[in-house]
Amino acid sequence: MTTPKNPRPEISLADYQRLSEFRYLLRRFLEFSQVQANDAGLTPRQHQALLAIKGYPGGGPVAVGDLAERLRIRHHSAVELVNRLAEAGLVVRDQDKADNRRVLLQLTPLADDRLAELSVAHLDELSRIEPMLRRLLSRREPS
Repeated sequence: MTTPKNPRPEISLADYQRLSEFRYLLRRFLEFSQVQANDAGLTPRQHQALLAIKGYPGGGPVAVGDLAERLRIRHHSAVELVNRLAEAGLVVRDQDKADNRRVLLQLTPLADDRLAELSVAHLDELSRIEPMLRRLLSRREPS
């Protein structure tokens, strides 16, 4: 019998339970988010795109490539998503004055309104599950 090069670290039952609970909370949050987006007349991907544009780090202009990176999708998929958002009146595209190859995205007032409503609901849900997440992330055993 050969010994593995890197011995597997010891993982306790409590570790497995914490990981399982974390995945469960993530899935519940994502399910909540999907229902909220659908109720607002958006697909979950459209909601994610609006949030990525509005919450882009540094608040700077967001190009289609930036959106693709933030959503972890391919560039051509981001282009299709932006096309659907533009058709729905949720984003406008502007040519980057410094680089004509780049298309910059901006939310419309309609998108701002929908995103604000969704964000209030999501922040409330995060506040509700925050104590559970803190407990899981702190590696403390349940009381």
